[in-house]
Amino acid sequence: MEDVKIAEKVKQAQWKKKPLVALETAVVTHGLPSPQNLQLALALEELIETAGAVPATVGVVDGVAKVGLTEEEIRGLAEGEGVRKVGPRDFSTVLAGGESGGTTVGGTLHVLKHTDIMVLATGGIGGVHRGNSFDVSADLTTLGDNRAIVVCSGAKSILDLPATLEVLETQAVPVLGYQCDHFPAFYARSSGLPVQMRVDDIEQVVEMARSHWGMGMGSSLLLVVPPPGEDALEREEMETAVENALKEAEDQKISGGDVTPFLLDRVSDLTEGKSLQANLSLLRNNALLAAEVAKEYHKEKGWEIGFGGSGG
Repeated sequence: MEDVKIAEKVKQAQWKKKPLVALETAVVTHGLPSPQNLQLALALEELIETAGAVPATVGVVDGVAKVGLTEEEIRGLAEGEGVRKVGPRDFSTVLAGGESGGTTVGGTLHVLKHTDIMVLATGGIGGVHRGNSFDVSADLTTLGDNRAIVVCSGAKSILDLPATLEVLETQAVPVLGYQCDHFPAFYARSSGLPVQMRVDDIEQVVEMARSHWGMGMGSSLLLVVPPPGEDALEREEMETAVENALKEAEDQKISGGDVTPFLLDRVSDLTEGKSLQANLSLLRNNALLAAEVAKEYHKEKGWEIGFGGSGG
């Protein structure tokens, strides 16, 4: 795909057989306020490097999908005006129009199928929206169509979590709880909903990926980890804030792609910034765990040959 450019540092990492961790950028362009968005994006890269892996931040710059953004390119996405939120359906218009944007989990996975990067770190995936079962994030279908180990803290708590888990099952995406028995609720450590299986060490995660893809499955594995306890919200406090934010969005007739950024911003206001702190904390925690997964996967990489990389 000529519209995907892989940075030299990523090519070198692949050539030297170093573990790689992909990072999405919709969180930078649409998920976090300034200046925390830029600070966080650069901090995640530094954390992954310190942990012994190579970060590969993915985004679209001037009509080109890039794997391994420079600091200047990340800054442009974080501070630029009119940057797009790029999911799988948006590549045609954004690339053809020469625009820039942050890739969602789904958009990032689509780009990664043109690489051999098999680990992606994010905050929370998209899912089924509350009150509208037809409003389903393309993250879910893309997880079903692309091979990667996606490290996250569940789905964003503004979503319908039971319905989201049902769609993940339909998409044949295993949901593995890292040292937890319940699906995290993004800001809160537990939604009360069981995961498919608990895993207590990284070797087990990689072995399950080996088994999943070895059977010819073309879907990702979702490795969910609760936010760090010191920064997590209580579930009741989170639910109250989300319900109030949803009502405000309905009253103001906010719809489409504007809903999620509005809700995240309002939940932050309603929790007096605690949800933002939880978000930043879980993003860092997930990046560190993803680096460890990538290193373990790298040790076992020989078995992947013949299974077609991330694209199936």
